[in-house]
Amino acid sequence: MQVQVARIGKPHGIKGEVTVLVLTDAPESRFDVGAEFVVEPASIGSLTVKSSRWNKDILLLGFEGTNTRNDAELLRGATMFFESEDDEDDDAWYEHELLDLEVRVGTEKVGKVTGLRTLAVQDLLIVEDNEGDEVLVPFVDEIVPEVNIEGGYVLLTPPAGLFTVNKEVTASDESGEAADLNGSEGSAE
Repeated sequence: MQVQVARIGKPHGIKGEVTVLVLTDAPESRFDVGAEFVVEPASIGSLTVKSSRWNKDILLLGFEGTNTRNDAELLRGATMFFESEDDEDDDAWYEHELLDLEVRVGTEKVGKVTGLRTLAVQDLLIVEDNEGDEVLVPFVDEIVPEVNIEGGYVLLTPPAGLFTVNKEVTASDESGEAADLNGSEGSAE
C-alpha cells in the first residue's frame, strides 16, 4: 500500500533544496539519504533523497538530479509516497483513506471529510458541513467512535454546538423568541 509521507513546498536556496510538509510520525528515519519515493504527479518520476536536514522545525530535502532553484520549483506541490507492507493497524488511518468519507451523526449526513490536520496533542478531522463551512473535529474515540472505510463513512458523537458554534446566530426568529447557540428555540431570560 502506498502511504503519503510529505508534500513538497517552496524551494530553499539556490542549490535545489525544497521545504517539505511532513505527514509522517517518523521523519527522522523516513527521509534518510538514499530513500526513494514515488511522487504525484507521476510525470515527475521517482525521487531519491541526496540530502536531508532540519532548519529549525522545517525539513529541507535535496534530491538526486535536482541541482538548481529552477529544478526545485518544478517539484512544488508534489506529494511523496512510500510503499508500506504494514497495513494491519485497525486504529490508524492515513489522510488519503479518510478524504471524501461521509460524516454522519447517527444516520444523518452532516458533511464530508476534506482533510486531516496532524498536531502534537491530537489530530483534527477537517469536515466540510452540509452548508459548505469548515468544521475542525477532534479525532478522538469519544467524538469519532467509528471510521468505516469500506462503508464510506465516519460516525460522530459531537458535543453540543460543534457544528454551530461559529455560525451566525440571529437575535430572534419569526415568533420573537431568542435562539440559543445550538439553533434551538428558547426564551430570552
